[in-house]
Amino acid sequence: MIQTNVKIPIDAIIPEPKLTQYLLVERSRNDKSKFLLLGGFTQNNPEDLELAIRESIAQNDAVEDRTDRFGTLYEVRGILKGVNGYNLGVVTIWLHQSVDLQFRLITLIPD
Repeated sequence: MIQTNVKIPIDAIIPEPKLTQYLLVERSRNDKSKFLLLGGFTQNNPEDLELAIRESIAQNDAVEDRTDRFGTLYEVRGILKGVNGYNLGVVTIWLHQSVDLQFRLITLIPD
C-alpha cells in the first residue's frame, strides 16, 4: 500500500459533542479526559481543545490509513499545546467522508 500524505483542512469538521460528550468526559473504558486534563483541557474550555487540535493539523501532515465504504481514514501525529503550558503527544484520526468529501474528526489517541 502506498501511503499518501495530505493536509487536513483547517476548517475540518470537529463536532462539538465529540469534545464535550466524548473526549472530555471521564469513562470507565478508553478514557481520554484524564490525559487531556494534563494539558489543562476540561469541560470548561472545549474551545481550547478544538483550537489545539486545529493547530496540530496545521503543523503536521496526515498519513492515509485505510479506505472503506464511509471514506478514507487518516492519522495525524502531533502535539497539543496545553493551556497550562504542558504539551501532549497525540494521534488524531480523521475521516475524509466519501458522501460529501469533508474531513471529520473521529477520535484522539495519546501518543
